[in-house]
Amino acid sequence: MGNVFTRCLRLTKRSAWSSLVLTLVAGAASAEVHDIDATFEPDFANPQRNQFKNQTPSEGFCRQIPQACEPISLFSLIARIPFAANAPILANHTDPRQGGMARIPSDWRDVQVTHSSGDTHKLQIRIAGIGHELALPRPVNELTGGGWWDELWEGGGWTYAPPPCQGVGWNSAGPSGYNSFWRVPEGAGTCAKKALFDIPQAMRYLYFGYAYELRTPDPLKMESGDYTGSITYTVGPNLDFDMGDVMIPSDSMLTLNFNLKVTHTLKVDIPPGANRVVLEPLGGWQSWLNQGRKPTRLLRDQTFNISASSRFKMSIECQYVMGNNCALWEANAGHEAPLEISVSLPNGLTDGAGQPVNRRRLLRDGSGTELFQPGFYLDRKVGTLHFEVARDAVDEMIKEGTSRRYSGNVMVIWDSEVG
Repeated sequence: MGNVFTRCLRLTKRSAWSSLVLTLVAGAASAEVHDIDATFEPDFANPQRNQFKNQTPSEGFCRQIPQACEPISLFSLIARIPFAANAPILANHTDPRQGGMARIPSDWRDVQVTHSSGDTHKLQIRIAGIGHELALPRPVNELTGGGWWDELWEGGGWTYAPPPCQGVGWNSAGPSGYNSFWRVPEGAGTCAKKALFDIPQAMRYLYFGYAYELRTPDPLKMESGDYTGSITYTVGPNLDFDMGDVMIPSDSMLTLNFNLKVTHTLKVDIPPGANRVVLEPLGGWQSWLNQGRKPTRLLRDQTFNISASSRFKMSIECQYVMGNNCALWEANAGHEAPLEISVSLPNGLTDGAGQPVNRRRLLRDGSGTELFQPGFYLDRKVGTLHFEVARDAVDEMIKEGTSRRYSGNVMVIWDSEVG
């Protein structure tokens, strides 16, 4: 807080306003360049929450008066760009650009963020609030003939935001300094205050504060690691941050650098002993042993538990190969039989087209299983691997009066490296 506020500080609560959700905010790293960090880690306690978490603390107004901001999830940041008046502000001026005004980039703008792999995504940003730490060259009661800040400006002090802007209901004020904040609706345009008394040319803004909203990409569709991007705003008359024709900034650029850090989970747990899969006829071997009824299929379903917040693909590797499939081998007869493997994934996991995954064939080249993606974080949900030898192959495997033993090793791969 500037030294104009070190004495006679007054906190005034005027009103409470409905909430404004700022998805992500951050403070200035240095001067006109601000580094904004956010992270995503899956939360097993709240799996439906697919959002980044802000890691940069609030500055300025909301740090000084948190009770004005916390109830409405508002954060303020400081742009350390001072403004100085190039002329007096005259009482009852008719041109809004000759008084206290703000027009900021409140519409959504796109920012591309890029991973080291080259993967790109789009976030959107809009400036959602503006404030100033204003310093007068003389105490406000001298300028107003004994009045206070409410008498200096039409409609009251800057706590009362001029439409279409909206106040937050609080200010901090001293005889020569005033700090408040305005919320700015999307596409608001100009918000202007008319002075009711002359203000000498030495009026200043020690800095300006701002808030913003972000629409972040879906982290479940992003790779693990850091995504970076930036946007630069211009500052000055008729530029992005426009405070009118009287208040002139010391710098004309404000750059926001974004770093979105994504940490994913992909974990598959197989129950103890489930690495050994025994294929049998439906209902077991009793029909064959007791009644001589030849099995039509040999099969086994094996469950697994999957935790996933990232995209992944699946494929298989085989000890014995038959085309794009695995095979089982009988050494004595020198005979091989094709083994069909498929997968069913739990609700919440879909393929690249958004379709559920039910008995999807797993092939050696990975075709058809190149992309599975979560709609939300899954924590230890049950999926199933299906192993099967079809009827035609079973007819060749089972011979009356002949003992055969087929075997083979299969590796099922869940791979988070999706091209």
